[in-house]
Amino acid sequence: MNMDLIFEKSRPGRKGCEIPRGDVPAINPEEVIPRELLRDEPPLPEVAEVDLIRHYTALSRRNFGVDVGFYPLGSCTMKYNPKINEDMAKLPGFTGLHPYAPAAFSQGSLQLMYELRQYLSEIFGMADFTLQPAAGAHGELTGIMIFKKYFEKTGEKRTKILIPDAAHGTNPASGALCGFQTVTVRSNSEGGVDIEQLASLMETDVAGLMLTNPNTLGLFERNIEKVSDIIHNKGGLLYGDGANANAFLGKARPGDLGFDVIQLNLHKTFSTPHGCGGPGSGPVGVGGKLVDFLPIPRVVKTDTGFAWSYNHPDAIGRVRTFFGNFNVMVKAYAYIRTLGPAGLKRAAEIAVLNANYIQARLKPYYDLAFDRPCMHECVFSGTRQVRESGVHTSDIAKRLLDYGYHPPTIYFPLIAPEAIMIEPNETESVETLDAFCETMIRIAAEAKDTPELVKAAPLTTPVQRLDEVKAAREPNVCWRG
Repeated sequence: MNMDLIFEKSRPGRKGCEIPRGDVPAINPEEVIPRELLRDEPPLPEVAEVDLIRHYTALSRRNFGVDVGFYPLGSCTMKYNPKINEDMAKLPGFTGLHPYAPAAFSQGSLQLMYELRQYLSEIFGMADFTLQPAAGAHGELTGIMIFKKYFEKTGEKRTKILIPDAAHGTNPASGALCGFQTVTVRSNSEGGVDIEQLASLMETDVAGLMLTNPNTLGLFERNIEKVSDIIHNKGGLLYGDGANANAFLGKARPGDLGFDVIQLNLHKTFSTPHGCGGPGSGPVGVGGKLVDFLPIPRVVKTDTGFAWSYNHPDAIGRVRTFFGNFNVMVKAYAYIRTLGPAGLKRAAEIAVLNANYIQARLKPYYDLAFDRPCMHECVFSGTRQVRESGVHTSDIAKRLLDYGYHPPTIYFPLIAPEAIMIEPNETESVETLDAFCETMIRIAAEAKDTPELVKAAPLTTPVQRLDEVKAAREPNVCWRG
């Protein structure tokens, strides 16, 4: 059902409130402000209070999130966030603390950050972590800045960095921003790194490899030890994009697998809310030989408590104002303490089980990008539907909207044609998964029997088919009147 804009509901003379007369003399703005700096009276809508409330309440009901329904957004881990974590982050001792407060007044917060670093170091097998980066891509950039500083310290001139073709899309940008030439490594027939090509590309001018494991196909790198040896035998470093860490908590530690740097997403793995690009948190962990290069300031434990430490001459400097997105850290800390080692391991087990359950149920109806057991997410291909009826992945995603589901990630990773990436995560029940699978099966039948219906979707949303290229390049988000 379409909705009128608030401007379209406007009627001359209607008011939502009465503004009291000022208790100071009125001043004509033109007497004190140059005319060229003044703007015309804004064309605000004129509506009664009840109409205003109903309008925005109705709009709020059109928002979709994990508290409303299933959100199988591949590569993003949109899982339910326990509300107790929100309560912990709202404690006055945290929310009322000013970032410039002296360390003596911030002991609880400093202790939380110190212990969170210890927990993450243990969980991922690293020597130490920084909590400063504000999101995954920011952490990724921080990790490659550490690469750069390390080779500057050793005096080696390394100009290239290797990136698999199934990597996250921000990996090449991070490499380029740090001055590296990015070189693509192709995938093999089972969706992992092509070992022979990796070995041929790994020369002494290569800083290392940026590897997402599990990768964006939802597949674990079976040859990870060989990959690590190839990189390290030529003096390179192995960077791990830990965006998909939800798949292996308690099962494998990147540090034990040979990773020198690992970047995480607290807002994915440790159940803190996403926020449209922030607030997030992207901590970066390093092995022993890279600890000196971590950003400043760092929380240290002293004889009298906790303090900030700035005296680290080899550090890459600051990467964030203040000390990172602290309230996100509180939620992650609460999540780790609540679940404990056994609970984190169980979360990973269920996440992997749920993804393989969906993969098994939908395999007869959609092609798999790579037909092997997946980790926390599975990647299908809509090539069958394109071939049989001309229905594309985008059509399938739009049809899901009609059934009340947020669509999965589509057309990513790029190496999978007509990709449909589904991540159910561990917080969804088998009943929810079954309902989603039945809907996907129904859409597969519609694509075969009534393809024009699917091609016309969505049919029930306020906004239907857009010119997606125009919407991306020339977005029109303002009321023109």
